[in-house]
Amino acid sequence: MSPSAHAPIAAIATAPGRGGVGIVRVSGRELGGFVRALFQRDLTPRHAHLLAFRDVTGEMLNEVLDEGLALFFPAPHSYTGEDVLELQGHGGPAVLRRVLDLCLRVGADLGMRLAEPGEFTQRAFLNDRMDLAQAEAVADLIEATSEAAARGAMASLSGVFSERVTALADRIVHLRMLVEATLDFPEEEIDFLEKYQARPLLQGLRDDLDAIIAQTRQGVILREGLHVVLAGRPNVGKSSLLNALAGDDVAIVTPIAGTTRDKVVQEIHIDGVPLHVVDTAGLRETDDPVEKIGISRTWQEIGKADVILHLVDAGAPDETLDAGIAEKLPRGVPVVKVINKIDLEMAGDPTTGVVPGETALRISAKTGVGLDILRKALLDIAGWTPGGESPWLARERHLRALRDASDHLQLAAQHAELDDRVLDLFAEELRLAHDSLGSITGRFTSDDLLGEIFSSFCIGK
Repeated sequence: MSPSAHAPIAAIATAPGRGGVGIVRVSGRELGGFVRALFQRDLTPRHAHLLAFRDVTGEMLNEVLDEGLALFFPAPHSYTGEDVLELQGHGGPAVLRRVLDLCLRVGADLGMRLAEPGEFTQRAFLNDRMDLAQAEAVADLIEATSEAAARGAMASLSGVFSERVTALADRIVHLRMLVEATLDFPEEEIDFLEKYQARPLLQGLRDDLDAIIAQTRQGVILREGLHVVLAGRPNVGKSSLLNALAGDDVAIVTPIAGTTRDKVVQEIHIDGVPLHVVDTAGLRETDDPVEKIGISRTWQEIGKADVILHLVDAGAPDETLDAGIAEKLPRGVPVVKVINKIDLEMAGDPTTGVVPGETALRISAKTGVGLDILRKALLDIAGWTPGGESPWLARERHLRALRDASDHLQLAAQHAELDDRVLDLFAEELRLAHDSLGSITGRFTSDDLLGEIFSSFCIGK
C-alpha cells in the first residue's frame, strides 16, 4: 500500500443533490487532535452533539458554515475500524462542500485527503471489520432495485454467505491436516483413506458445496438478472410482448413489418427477479441497409442471451422461415418457443407442449392470455423457487470461485479412487479448493482484484 493509504480521508457520504440531511464523513488513525481543532473541545464517543460548524482556519474566522450533529466513533468500534467522525448537517451541495473543505484544511497537517470511491469500505475490509464478500454486499445493498435484492444483499452483509463458505473451508482444512500428517509420517504405512474415512468426508464436502453453488447461482441471478432476448421474424409480436411484460408502451408497435430497427431493452421484475428483456429487429432476408444493421445487432444480442424467446405467429405461421431461425439459434442456451397471437385462432386457450429439445408456449401478448405461464417458465429456467429460502446476493466471481473449488474436489475424489500412493496429489487438490474458497472472503485475494471491486463503489462509501 502507498504511504497515503493510511492518511486520513474525508468525503461527502450522501448522494449528490439536495436533501434534508447531508453527511460529511472522516476516517483516520488517532483523530482526537483533529476533532479538538475542529470544535475546540472533545466529543463524547458515540454521542450526538448539536454544534455549529465554524470556520476555524479561513479568512472568515468563526463564520458559521452550518449547524448540525457531530458524532465521533473511536477505533476500533467504527465502520472502518479507524477513528470516524460524521458531521450531519443540511443537505445542500454548497454547504456540504464548504464543510468538507473545512475538514480538509483542518486536517492538512495530518495529510488528510479526499476519499477514493469505496475507500471507507475498503478500510473496513483491511481492518477486519468485514470480509470481502460482506464489503461487496455494501455496494449491492445500495444498488438493489427490488425488495428481494435488498433482502439478499442484507443477508450477504450480515455474513450468511461468508459463514457458509468459511464453514466449508474449515472442513477442508481439517481433511488437509489429516492428509499432511500422513504424508509427514509415511513409515507408519497406515491406510489413510480407510482409517479416516476420507472418501465419505470428501463426498460430504462436495454435496454441501453443490448446495452452496445452487443457492449462489440464484443470488447471481437476483443481482445481475437474466438477459432475455425476443427473437423471431418480423411482425410476430415481439414488441407487443415486451410492452405486455413491462406493463407500458416501451416499444413502438405497428402492423408494418420491420418497424423495430434496433434493440429496445427494458428491465422488468418477476417475483423480485430482474430480467433484462431485449426486443430486437425481425429476422429475415432484406435489401434495406438500415434493417440489415438491425438484424446483425439482433444476432449479437442472441449470442449474449441467457434465455431466448423464439416467437412465431399463430395466425400466420411460416414454418420454413421459423425453422430456419430456430436452426441458427445457439446451442446450450435455453430456448422457449412462444406461439403468439392465439387470440386470432378459434381455440385460444394457453397450453404448453413439450417438444424434444424445446419448450412451446401459446400466448396472446395482446390480451395477456398465457403471460403468467410464460413468467413462470422464465423463473423455472432461472432455477428460482418462489417462496423458497431467500438467497444471499452474489456475484459472478463468487460463482466462479465455488465452481473452481468444486472442480478441485472432484479431482481429489478421482485421486482417492486410486490408492494412498497419490496422497500428495489428493492433498494438493484440497489446498487449491481451499484457496478458491478463500478468494471469496478475501483471504487469498490480489491487490488488482481489490482495486477493481472497490473502484465500482460510490464516493463516501
